[in-house]
This record gives sequence, structure tokens and C-alpha cells, in this order.
Amino acid sequence: MTDEQKKLRAGVVGLGWAGQQHMQAYFDAANADLVALAGMESEKLAELGDKYGVERRYPDWESMVRSGDLDVISVATPTALHAPIAVGALNAGIHVLSEKPMAESGAAAATMVQAAKDNDRVLDVSFNHRQRGEVTALKEIVDRGRLGQIYYAKAGWLRRQGIPGLGTWFTRASLAGGGAMMDIGVHMLDMALHLLGNPQVSSATAATYAEFGPRGRGGSAYGPRANADTKVDFEVEDLSTAFLRLDGGGTLLLESSWAQWIPYDQCYVALYGSEGGASIEWGGWGVEPYQRLNVWTEIDGIPAELQPIVPPAGHHEASVLQFLDKVQSGKFGDHRGEEALIRAKVLDGIYASAAKGTEVAL
Repeated sequence: MTDEQKKLRAGVVGLGWAGQQHMQAYFDAANADLVALAGMESEKLAELGDKYGVERRYPDWESMVRSGDLDVISVATPTALHAPIAVGALNAGIHVLSEKPMAESGAAAATMVQAAKDNDRVLDVSFNHRQRGEVTALKEIVDRGRLGQIYYAKAGWLRRQGIPGLGTWFTRASLAGGGAMMDIGVHMLDMALHLLGNPQVSSATAATYAEFGPRGRGGSAYGPRANADTKVDFEVEDLSTAFLRLDGGGTLLLESSWAQWIPYDQCYVALYGSEGGASIEWGGWGVEPYQRLNVWTEIDGIPAELQPIVPPAGHHEASVLQFLDKVQSGKFGDHRGEEALIRAKVLDGIYASAAKGTEVAL
């Protein structure tokens, strides 16, 4: 093996669900060894260390970084810790893969990008839903021009009852940076902009609402929940909607909710072009699950519905493998997290517009 092909020594900071996805991906990867874990929960740290055979276990990320024996690190912590950990690791010469959202603000995200540039390291952000097979198939259709000029798009992730942790860091503005839009809406923002070819967002008009969380309602079955109509520490929104103007005249309507009176959870992206339209839809979990990719166009003047071949979904594993490939490519300058920084700045604009009650230029 050449130096670039040697197994990369990987560490993971954060012991929750997302961190465990990264652990499993590194453990399974042919070009990486999972050698270090960091987290404050001692019992969970011991459990996961034993599960993956990792001997180096740290109570904090600083100790892991100071060990000086890592090539790559994944950051899967509360959002406000992404930038401090990433910058510290990059300054120590370690390549960084951060969970989404990139940071609690565009300013914090910018410090991560600058550190990647200053230290000539890779900085990547895991938007794992971009790895869905339907997204891959639709991206190919768009890139081949089958939809023509896309001038309007809609995207959303809506939950009936899914606030991830009432009273935890998820619902505290200083730690999370925002609510539903910051947590799951950013996935749909990334997916839509990715499919559209990453146009620049020129302005945002947005509104946010908190009708469930402050009353202790809408909590996820998978996280801490309060009694109904009991006030809790809830500083963010449980529903957000935004109208984004794109360079070139296109527009994107974006919505996201943790709790909302709808029949079932649902996600969607819809694209409307001069030569065709398309949508990705999935949801109905626990009721009647569905997952669809629709493409409508004309062929020789005859209305047609295409049925593209959908590859398997990649999820977090694909994000980690792509990150490792970027590191081993040696082309660090092509991967500084700048695309994710654009998403962070759009989120800034959405929250600023909601606070001011007017359109905000980006």
C-alpha cells in the first residue's frame, strides 16, 4: 500500500445514535480502523468500546485530539460543539467529518472552513439523506436535462409527533441553534439544492412557530417526553416554513416540523421544470409506509411517466466512505466544507427573516 492507501486511524466523538452510525461505518470500512472513542457517558463509552473492540476511550474530545494518533475524526455531538471540536481537530492536523447541521450559525461554520484551509485538511459534513437511492436516481435524471430548466421546487420533512428531546439540548437555542428547521429541515434544504445543481440563494422569507413544545406536547416516542400541557424548557421552533429566491429566477418552498396535526410523518422533494416534473416521497411509518420516485414528462409529444432504476440507499455508511475517499485522494483543497457553509448561511437567513417578519437578503 502507498501512504495514501494505508488504513486511516479513526476516532468518533459522541456516543448517541448518530455517533454509533459513524462507529459502525468505520468498523466496517476496508480502508479505516476505528481506534478511539470519546464521550461523557462512562457506561455507554465502556459498552461501545467493548462492542467495537476500541481500547482508547476518552471522557472528552480534547484528550482524544491530544493523543496525536488519529488521521480522521467524526463529530456527532450537540450542534454548538461541532465548531469547537472540528477547529481543534483540524488545528491538530486531523481530517474532520461533522454531523449536520454544520454549526449553530454561519459564523461558527465559517471558522470550521477557515481552519480546514489553514491546516490543509479535509472538512466534510454528513448529509446522509442525500445518499438515498431515489436522490441518486433523480440527480442523474436532472443532470441529463430530462426535466429541462427547473424553475420551482418544494421540499419538506413533517412529523406528527417527533420533537427529539423535550427539555434536552435539542430544544435549547444556545446548544442547538434552532429547532425543526435546523435539525431535519436542513436535510431537505441540502437535498433540494443538491438536486437543483447548487444555485445561490439570494433571499429568504420565513416564519417559525412553537405551538406544541412549550406545552410539553409533541415529544418523540424515542426521547424524553413531558406530561401533556406541562411547561418545559423549549426555546426553539417546532414548525418553520421558508420561501427562498434563487439566482436565475427559480424559487424553493421549504417546510419542516417536529409536531403538526397531520395524519402521519412525511418527507418530500418536488421539482418542476420546463420539460418535466419529478418528486420523491416517503413516509407513513407505523401506518402504511411508502417510498416513491415519480418522473413525469413527454416523449415525442406523448405524456410519459418514467420509472428510473433506483440504486440501494447508502445512509451514514456512504457518507463516511465518501469522506475517507476524499482524504485518501490527497485533493484536500476540493473538500473544505464550503458547500455545507452555504447551507448554514441560508439557515441564518431563514431564522433572521422569521425574527424580523420580513424578507432577508443573503
